[in-house]
Amino acid sequence: MTGIAGKAGSVAVVGSLNMDLVARAPRMPKPGETLAGHAFAQVAGGKGGNQAVAAVRLGARVAMVGCVGADANGEQLHAGLVAEGIDCAALESSADAPTGVALIVVDDSSQNAIVIVAGSNGEVSPATVARHEAVLAAADVVVCQLETPVEAVHAALDTAHRLGKTVILNPAPATGPLPAAWLPLIDYLIPNELEAATLTGLPASTPEDAARAAAALRTAGARNVLVTLGAQGVCAALGATEPVLYPAPRVTAVDTTAAGDTFIGGFAAQLAAGVPVDDAIRFAQRAAAMSVTREGAQPSIPRLAELSAQ
Repeated sequence: MTGIAGKAGSVAVVGSLNMDLVARAPRMPKPGETLAGHAFAQVAGGKGGNQAVAAVRLGARVAMVGCVGADANGEQLHAGLVAEGIDCAALESSADAPTGVALIVVDDSSQNAIVIVAGSNGEVSPATVARHEAVLAAADVVVCQLETPVEAVHAALDTAHRLGKTVILNPAPATGPLPAAWLPLIDYLIPNELEAATLTGLPASTPEDAARAAAALRTAGARNVLVTLGAQGVCAALGATEPVLYPAPRVTAVDTTAAGDTFIGGFAAQLAAGVPVDDAIRFAQRAAAMSVTREGAQPSIPRLAELSAQ
């Protein structure tokens, strides 16, 4: 089937792990308002953890570099990754900080709002990356996000680039332009429309605007830029070519939490297996589309066999 690799590649994820506390409500609360919700769940999350789970479920061998707290949430997150088959030898435990948490509200139109408390994710440092350089050296693709300290992210990008790995950065959450020195280290920069706008100062909510933002990021130094636009698709500026829109599969969304993480994990798994970029994008879109038809972060991420059966 097009877009599914013939053999597994190796992905290392350097990033965050959170326990997600998810409340479902009819709409988002207004400032100062107490709003009655109608469901609650506690599930494993964090962009690093989500992307690692997506990559392993979608066909890659995966190692996780990060930090949890020495508490019940940390034990649960660690056990969950091990159960998925993820190598957790580089997943450290902090005696000083609790495991990170994310407070998530999902409304009845399937949109979400998220507040993150970093906790032990803030303990990830350049020294963490240095201690586990062998994990990055063993990978085909290295994936990073911005939910750990920027010094650690820079160290991971720099180390992976020096080792000749394919480097993916998901710039989330984005608070402003990326440091100029980072961009030459990144092979695939993958923001969503809000992050692309924050990185460039340009609007990016439509395919046309996203194409301009992607081109600006590429001009600034990123080799390839993929702006994810949810139901509108993915705007890709690959190499020196003009940005191209890859339309998204049509589905009925239930919960968009972790859709972007599913895309990135699936894309990384495909690149690690040597799949052409066009096919990797389309495969990752199909995986993300399936994820939004289900509730939760990691529970919504599909497995390779499910996509193969389509």
